[in-house]
Amino acid sequence: MKASWDIFCSVVDNYGDIGVTWRLARQLVAEHGFAVRLWVDDLGAFVRLCPQADPLAVEQHHHGVQVCLWARDWRPAEPADVVIGAFACQLPAAYVDAMVERAKRAKPSLWLNLDYLSAEDWVSGCHGLPSPQPNGLRKFFFFPGFQAGTGGLLREAGLLVEREKFQQDKSAQQAFLAGLGVYPADDARLISLFAYENHSLGGWLQALADDTRPNHVLVPEGRVLGDVCKWLEVDRVAAGDVKVRGNLTVQILPFVSQPEYDHLLWCCDFNAVRGEDSFVRAQWAGRPLLWHIYIQEEYAHWEKLEAFLELYVQGLSAPAAQALTALWRAWNMNGDMATSWRQMLEHWPELAAHAQRWCRQQATQPDLAMALVQFYRNWI
Repeated sequence: MKASWDIFCSVVDNYGDIGVTWRLARQLVAEHGFAVRLWVDDLGAFVRLCPQADPLAVEQHHHGVQVCLWARDWRPAEPADVVIGAFACQLPAAYVDAMVERAKRAKPSLWLNLDYLSAEDWVSGCHGLPSPQPNGLRKFFFFPGFQAGTGGLLREAGLLVEREKFQQDKSAQQAFLAGLGVYPADDARLISLFAYENHSLGGWLQALADDTRPNHVLVPEGRVLGDVCKWLEVDRVAAGDVKVRGNLTVQILPFVSQPEYDHLLWCCDFNAVRGEDSFVRAQWAGRPLLWHIYIQEEYAHWEKLEAFLELYVQGLSAPAAQALTALWRAWNMNGDMATSWRQMLEHWPELAAHAQRWCRQQATQPDLAMALVQFYRNWI
């Protein structure tokens, strides 16, 4: 009999939470053959990632995953063999009570708190630790991460082989971009932009417009569009709009599915991403990237940003590491993006090679889904 998994997702950051859990749920079904229920409290966000989904359905199936509405009025459900609370979300009290009852009559559920991704040193020390609960259950902390001793990163089997094949096939890239209405100049630098609101964007776009090389920026619909409009000096933009300023073409794209977004990242020379899900996918693209980190209380996100930078720049020359660090700090601290961008371009060949090397290095670690499965098997 298949082991059952319940994944609970409370949508907080628009698409980051559901993006991670939806990828994980599909992979657990496709590669490991488990029966997976994904509980989501905002089906509207889910539909953006899975356009064929029904935003009103209490229960539906997609890619082998049973997707259930996590409603305020909780309806009784038998706890699964493995229960994952994504990003420290609080499970329904009635569900936890049912877990207690299950533990009295059968083997208890493995309860995991799938936490946020971080490169901070303390993560490996806390990964896999149990947290005894007042009701007698135990909850285990499970941390994704970049180093040994963590849960690794989400990566489907064959992902990098598929990516390399696609990036070596210019006609496949052109066909994909044409499907989005994108026809960049042959010598254009292609950039994807997916970010939160950012006052530093105008300086970067101006630097791209003033560049001697054509730049083509692709902006999927999202929260950064207000800043794009401000720089363009227009009231609004919509999917399909193309604006040209100097040597810069800004093109607005519709919100695309996760597989399409992967292909978009693979097509681009440089990817600006945000949050957690797109951040990881940009690393698998093997291209230079820029991360807009999600703001947390008491500036906890600065420590996460610096911890990742310290790890990521290892192996770079001192000037290249300094230029990359300055760019990321400027992007996340409303700094001078124009100057930082131009300085970063001076080290482009080294940074491009480093992005490939980092990708290969991370791929030597077990992926997150496999790490979860192995944790479960060791726990049985």
